[in-house]
Amino acid sequence: MALSLKDLSKVDNAYVPLGGRYIMALDSGTTSVRAVIVDEYDCVVARASRHIKTMYPRSGWVEQDPMEILASQIAVMMEVQFKSGIHSDRIAAIGITNQRETTVVWDRDSGQPIHNAIVWQCRRTADISDRLVAEGMGETIRRKTGLMPDPYFSGTKIRWILDNVDGAQAAVDAGELMFGTIDTWLIYNLTGAAVHATDYTNASRTMLFNIHTLEWDDELLKMLDIPRSMLPEVRWSSDDYGSVSNEIMTYGPPITGVAGDQQASLFGHCCFTPGCTKNTYGTGCFMLMNTGETCVTSEHGLVSTIGIAQGGKISYALEGSIFHAGATIQWLRDKLGLISSAKDASDLCRHLDSNGGCYLVPAFSGLGAPWWDPDARGLICGLTGASDRATIVRAACESMAYQSFDVLHSMERDAGVKLEYLSVDGGASQNEFIMQFQADLLGIPVVLSENVETTALGAAYLAGLAVGYWEDLEDLEQNRVPGKRFEPSASEEVVARNLSGWHDAVERARSR
Repeated sequence: MALSLKDLSKVDNAYVPLGGRYIMALDSGTTSVRAVIVDEYDCVVARASRHIKTMYPRSGWVEQDPMEILASQIAVMMEVQFKSGIHSDRIAAIGITNQRETTVVWDRDSGQPIHNAIVWQCRRTADISDRLVAEGMGETIRRKTGLMPDPYFSGTKIRWILDNVDGAQAAVDAGELMFGTIDTWLIYNLTGAAVHATDYTNASRTMLFNIHTLEWDDELLKMLDIPRSMLPEVRWSSDDYGSVSNEIMTYGPPITGVAGDQQASLFGHCCFTPGCTKNTYGTGCFMLMNTGETCVTSEHGLVSTIGIAQGGKISYALEGSIFHAGATIQWLRDKLGLISSAKDASDLCRHLDSNGGCYLVPAFSGLGAPWWDPDARGLICGLTGASDRATIVRAACESMAYQSFDVLHSMERDAGVKLEYLSVDGGASQNEFIMQFQADLLGIPVVLSENVETTALGAAYLAGLAVGYWEDLEDLEQNRVPGKRFEPSASEEVVARNLSGWHDAVERARSR
């Protein structure tokens, strides 16, 4: 790394890099898109965000408009430059992180999507997943991809679009259609249609990619009748993904970092060694444990995936995916009107000494890890005449911690390790009630990330490493500062009683 990036000058009582260069990270999430500008000391200089509309055309179906995602992402890229005064000539590189599994199919000539993006939460392809299991493909999928047949993953979503959009099958047979997850969709459009690519972490979530050979797998493609011609090229997470079109950013910074949001968060937490584990409390909850060069096969309802793909080295991970976490708080606000903001939820929880035996299982689109029950449905149980809105809000907040407990317990059994602490980030991690309750359930400290933009930071790290902005992983670790630490304080008796009630509620919600 050039010394000029480490030298400092003092201007108006603020330290700025003499080189005057920064990294921009684009975080295209499920509920919002953001652009963040980061300096070499991990400080967020500026951020901008926009909400993304989500549509629910039928029960269990979840869609978004790809053009809205793109337009909003470009808008926040512009906004963050004007807010900070840092324009494209001072952006050394751009990193992209994205909601994974969400599927876009578009026309190669026009560049227009042929259908709304099918979001990762969508369960419309449950029948396709069931057919794969009935045909005996479950073990093959698991052995090659580390995943299991489930509507969560991209492959079945592609098949649904080809089956249900008029003319789609004929168009793909003629080589006229392209597929991408949100990272690919953004790269393709930001580079002026010059690059059709994804990275190893996003490819590993499609159910079409062999995570051992690091290639699109012909047997898996044949299984869903998906032609290789529509698939993006797969590259390392720190790599050359082309430059932003001059029509979007005048000086066209290079895109050199790409990773799915949960893998970017793993990288942002500096979980570079086996055993390191993080949990992100976002729209869903996602826990990843780095397992190093060993791809651990779960016996307890988790998936194996590519965790880090940087520096010519693959590190695998165990992952537990929870479909509704922060989305449950949004449901309380938008559908039930029980709260007006996330802060209300935290305040209400503190007014109660306990949950009063009330549990909420947020299986609004089925249950993810470790249950994998797409037909499960949400429920609230244990209500009494004394129950009020605070009771329901507390049960909703507790549900994030209960689900995370189940995932971590499975993870420790699969990996044969006992965690000393859990690193956390995401919007709901700012709710101190939930973090304390989580520490109490787990019996280990929960350590909050000092930087709330951990996912964006991971994308920035990947981009910066590719261009020498940061020298190596040690350089990144030296900058990391842990945030608030929550120590367990509840008695074993209380924890056992709470968990027993939770697991009884889950059994009631399950379809089998």
